[in-house]
Amino acid sequence: MEAERKNLMTFHCAQCHTVLGDSLSLCGELKWTAYCIMCFKVTQDVVISEKKVSGHKDEMANCIYSSLKCHGCCCAVGKVIHSSPPHLAALRSIFLLYKANISCYTLNSKSMVKASAVSFDLKPLRQSINEVRQQFEDQLNQMSRIKSRLADRSISTQSSQQ
Repeated sequence: MEAERKNLMTFHCAQCHTVLGDSLSLCGELKWTAYCIMCFKVTQDVVISEKKVSGHKDEMANCIYSSLKCHGCCCAVGKVIHSSPPHLAALRSIFLLYKANISCYTLNSKSMVKASAVSFDLKPLRQSINEVRQQFEDQLNQMSRIKSRLADRSISTQSSQQ
């Protein structure tokens, strides 16, 4: 299953089903760090630990982050990076939810699936903007052709009446 912007879903704690977020705040997916989905916003039921952890290995080396826990059952559901090296700057203040600990309720099909069964690879925003721009330009060109035809008809109607 693939998550798209039009395929609305809510993200739940896999243990107690507390709602943690939704696809409207979805930024994408990280496959190199415990397979996480990235959200710029979560619900108040996601508790951010006050304790800051310093990463010492792998991708989290030189990062300072806090753990995220479910308010309902205290299960670890992810982390949020506060400080990072420049190559991870885009992840600062983004909520990283562990796919292994999340379930997704898909509104269209009214079904609950494991987040690990869903691909959250989203098209880059620039690509989406370019597609919309192209559609807009195509519609503008079509409207210009229609306007030109109407102007031609108007001129021919006026000259035939004279």
